[in-house]
Amino acid sequence: MMKKNFSSILKVSVLVLLVMLLCYVPGCKKSTPEEGGGSTEHPSTSEHPTASEHPEGSEHPSTKPAAAKSTAPAGMVPIDIKLPKPMFVGTPQSTSVPNLEKPLGKPRAPFLAPAGVTNVALGKPVASSDEEPIIGDIEMITDGDMEAADGSYVELGPFAQNVTVDLEALHEIYAVIVWHYHKQARVYFDVIVQVADDPDFITNVRTLFNNDIDNSAGIGVGKDMHYTETNEGKLIDTKGVKARYVRLYSNGNTGNDLNHYIEVAVFGKPVQ
Repeated sequence: MMKKNFSSILKVSVLVLLVMLLCYVPGCKKSTPEEGGGSTEHPSTSEHPTASEHPEGSEHPSTKPAAAKSTAPAGMVPIDIKLPKPMFVGTPQSTSVPNLEKPLGKPRAPFLAPAGVTNVALGKPVASSDEEPIIGDIEMITDGDMEAADGSYVELGPFAQNVTVDLEALHEIYAVIVWHYHKQARVYFDVIVQVADDPDFITNVRTLFNNDIDNSAGIGVGKDMHYTETNEGKLIDTKGVKARYVRLYSNGNTGNDLNHYIEVAVFGKPVQ
């Protein structure tokens, strides 16, 4: 009888233990952080969004880019140069000339000048050593049209010729840009740029650029390099020189003996 009661008590105890075990296991599984592939990391590191997870337009303080620092000297700004479109057509002409600078291979860097500098040659009077151009009118040299299309350039006679721009007042000049014919890859010879205080170029004459390597123009031997014409024109840094008149020379080119001018721009401002 005692053995039977003991056996019954043992069975009941085992059943109670099984029931308790079955109740305990689901409770443990529910509180396990790895359920469903969850991370065991602390929520402050696993749930906080990274810089790439921030919504667009809501920059995290630690990832906000620093403001770009300007490298331009104080008071200096890029001058506004409206470039014509490139127009190289046909077979390139031979540009095998001595003292020829290599192409830059990329757009010219912005040119810096004091604020308020503009093209003060625009619409100003022009004179020429060739008073009757073969093509075009002298006034076209300062009309603001830099394109190389037919009807946009002036063709002067052969050999050494020059054009003179009257700024009509004394100016601080920071850059002169000249566009010869740039529809073909030509090189113009004896390119010389001078400034003066009088139209006859007697008073206060200064030479700003000269690539006449053999003095064939009779103004003196120049040390500047020949260059190939492009739609960017030739920019000459004149460093704020003060003058009223700007004169430009040329002496034929690698295509023929003629001289061509599309535009002359003079960037400066009146002397106060």
